[in-house]
Amino acid sequence: MTVLVTGAAGFIGMHVAQRLMARGESVIGIDSLNDYYSVQLKKDRLQQIAGNRFSFERVDFSDMDALNAALDDHRFDRIVHLGAQAGVRYSLTNPQAYVQSNLAGHVNMMEVARHREVGHMVYASSSSVYGGNDSFPFRVEDRVDQPVSLYAATKKADELMSETYAHLYRIPMTGLRFFTVYGPWGRPDMALWIFTRKILAGEPIPVFNHGEMRRDFTYIDDIVTGVLATLDHPPADDGEEKPGGSTKPHALYNIGNNRSEQLMHMIDVLEEALGRKVEREMLPMQAGDVTATAADISAIQEAIGFEPTTPIEVGIPKFVEWYRGYHGIRTS
Repeated sequence: MTVLVTGAAGFIGMHVAQRLMARGESVIGIDSLNDYYSVQLKKDRLQQIAGNRFSFERVDFSDMDALNAALDDHRFDRIVHLGAQAGVRYSLTNPQAYVQSNLAGHVNMMEVARHREVGHMVYASSSSVYGGNDSFPFRVEDRVDQPVSLYAATKKADELMSETYAHLYRIPMTGLRFFTVYGPWGRPDMALWIFTRKILAGEPIPVFNHGEMRRDFTYIDDIVTGVLATLDHPPADDGEEKPGGSTKPHALYNIGNNRSEQLMHMIDVLEEALGRKVEREMLPMQAGDVTATAADISAIQEAIGFEPTTPIEVGIPKFVEWYRGYHGIRTS
């Protein structure tokens, strides 16, 4: 089996490619290596997965002509589409990047799936689609038509377009709503990385909504387990209702840790892992953000037996150990 992985130089993409190859599959990775955050970090991730089972094409999948040219000599059976313009706050100042990557790019990848007749396309959605939802925890059955950021709106649009392609072309599609993914090789724009950098530098950390926030922090190894398990279980074209409500071959799942943690507790755990205390700068809520997330994972538990195993008390120290090693920081 050969799997096409978009966003292969990204946080989740690197880990998914690594796990696929570890179980004997070949991976074709594509990524534009844009400069939203450190290009060197992305290149370093690619070094981690370089090998005989991995081939890489640097291409922007929102450019259909360039995408077709890059894939012309490649053959693959399935697609894991993880590439996207990420980040809620960045969408407030750079909306066109989200339109290009998350809308045009998603259509292009579905067109690839359609014309290559792939067996299954798994794609990244986001817990951000729940927006102003006041139902807690978030369920895939909930209505998600009140996004509070453009990023969230593009991810909801991806789900709608995927439903259309599953209906018109009967392409098996699975959308995964990820909940606050963290771990080694993570993203520098995420809170855990930002907090770690500032604490080690002796700087105060920004704590929004005066600390009254909760997140379903999900460790990368659990995320990858869920991605591969769903990839191996394409939704059937049997007219039965799937998680998320579709009767087409299209399913939606939450992938979370099944535990919503207080932000202040996360900071406590991080301080302990770093062996340092930090000054907490209490700030008001930021535009486009939400106060709490929590994943109801019953759908993915019942469908494929997914069970997260990593609490933040285990995952955060693993991230800190990797962070120190990557930056050459000795334990004080």
